Amino acid sequence: MSDPAEPPENPLADVPEKDLVRRAQARDLDAYAELMQRYQRRIYALIYNMTGNNEDTEDLIQEVFLKAYSALEKFQGKSSFYTWVYRIAVNRTINFVKKRKKRQAASLNDVDSGVERDEAYVELSSRSTPFRDARNTEIFEKLNAALQKLSEKHRTVVVMHDIEGIPHDRIAEIIGVSSGTVRSRLFYARRQLQADLAEYMDEI
Repeated sequence: MSDPAEPPENPLADVPEKDLVRRAQARDLDAYAELMQRYQRRIYALIYNMTGNNEDTEDLIQEVFLKAYSALEKFQGKSSFYTWVYRIAVNRTINFVKKRKKRQAASLNDVDSGVERDEAYVELSSRSTPFRDARNTEIFEKLNAALQKLSEKHRTVVVMHDIEGIPHDRIAEIIGVSSGTVRSRLFYARRQLQADLAEYMDEI
């Protein structure tokens, strides 16, 4: 007899992605919820690191999942479902950031005071980039502010490659450019970040 205190097992946990997608396209909400559960953390990390704000991230992730659900019938399986929904998240977030810039100039007031407690930010794991081993609130804020100063296209590749560890060719597929363009944007973005963070480089 199972322990009544134990949570019930998730019957969809072992279902392959393609089967979940097929069921979600037939408007099985449980199947779609399982897909979102599998990828929510990574999508959240992407959006958070591009916006630098928890409230904006919460709003955008809901928009992304609603958009993906409404567009499910258009998904033809030419890429993985994760790549497809990730592309929706990238495009949605870039559009949001552009509109935000039009509404107001970027400000340190946009930096989330709780950033040092955010799991997505704590798990920054890039190698040989300005994101190594940041340990205090001031440095987190400086990193976030410097990231927000990048253009949308440069911030996107930095977040995807240096923070989330996505390879160049996968980034190229998601955002629709060549691998060479991804590398070029990364080089420029890192150079700008290093210049902005020069006085903190010994600490990160």
